[in-house]
Amino acid sequence: MSALFEQIRSDMTAAMKERDAATLGALRLAVAAVMEASVAGDESRELSDDEVVAVITKAARKHEEAAEAFEDAGRPEQAAAERASQAVMARYLPAALTS
Repeated sequence: MSALFEQIRSDMTAAMKERDAATLGALRLAVAAVMEASVAGDESRELSDDEVVAVITKAARKHEEAAEAFEDAGRPEQAAAERASQAVMARYLPAALTS
């Protein structure tokens, strides 16, 4: 597996040991998304770091969209939880370029 995926799995194990439920939940979702992407298509394969970044980016975007939907629905607690998950996933993404 890619180095990035191994880092995510290692951090997930650390979150389990620390009993950090918020981080653990976000990392479990990230690992599941990467594993699902690795078996998509005709045959399973190992994803490169760039492919893992793309999967994590998509998952982080979904959390951001969910947070906005919760805010619009007047549910700030759920919006905060989604933003926390998005922040955990953002740790594994390259820094955004500024113009």
